[in-house]
Amino acid sequence: MRKSATVEFIAVTMVLLTATALIAVTGLDMKAAQLFYVPGTGFPYGDLQPGYSLYRYGVWPAYLLAGVSLLVFSAGFFLPGLRRHRRPALFIVLLLALGPGLLVNTVFKDHWGRPRPRQVAEFGGSNPFHQPWQNGNRTDCKSFPCGHASAAFYLMAPYFVLRRANRRQARAWLSLGIVYGTLMGIERIAQGGHFVSDVLWSCGVVTLAGLILAATMRPHIRKQPPSGGIQCLQGENFR
Repeated sequence: MRKSATVEFIAVTMVLLTATALIAVTGLDMKAAQLFYVPGTGFPYGDLQPGYSLYRYGVWPAYLLAGVSLLVFSAGFFLPGLRRHRRPALFIVLLLALGPGLLVNTVFKDHWGRPRPRQVAEFGGSNPFHQPWQNGNRTDCKSFPCGHASAAFYLMAPYFVLRRANRRQARAWLSLGIVYGTLMGIERIAQGGHFVSDVLWSCGVVTLAGLILAATMRPHIRKQPPSGGIQCLQGENFR
């Protein structure tokens, strides 16, 4: 990776580790879950609207973004005007597969074994509370990290493509991904499905995956010098 990409990777990792330590020291995971827990009932607030609809349908924007990008990538083989966008489009598709798909849901979520809030003894379950760095060795416990939130945070993907050409648009996409992912995370916490640290690491994994993939593929759309009085945006040719 380039030096700048390495610095970004280290900075994001340090933020994640520091935030995780603060959550553990303050007990924020359990305190946040306690806000939505009703003794004898469980986590009823997670079934209320519009939060429940967000849970049911909130991952579809991620699929839509990846689907449109896949169409652009494919069409770029036949339409010369879209050729310059193939690499950025492929990056957006691969980030969904690598971040929310492989790392969050397959590598960690399916194998880490962290009990969900509704599965711990304090909230009516039968398991002890685990910190995010503790492997629970339980195939039925899939709290870490949060899959739904990772799909929502994935909407920041265009940020990695646009940040050199149009910082305003890039920041807008980054903000959209963070806000949308946070809302999805709150809903999953309200359902007793995840802890705050699960949501934090969903954001972190998607961000780190984006940094690594961007450093590898260099999918940035670049602003070219004006030609004939018209300034255009072009991506690096996909070879």
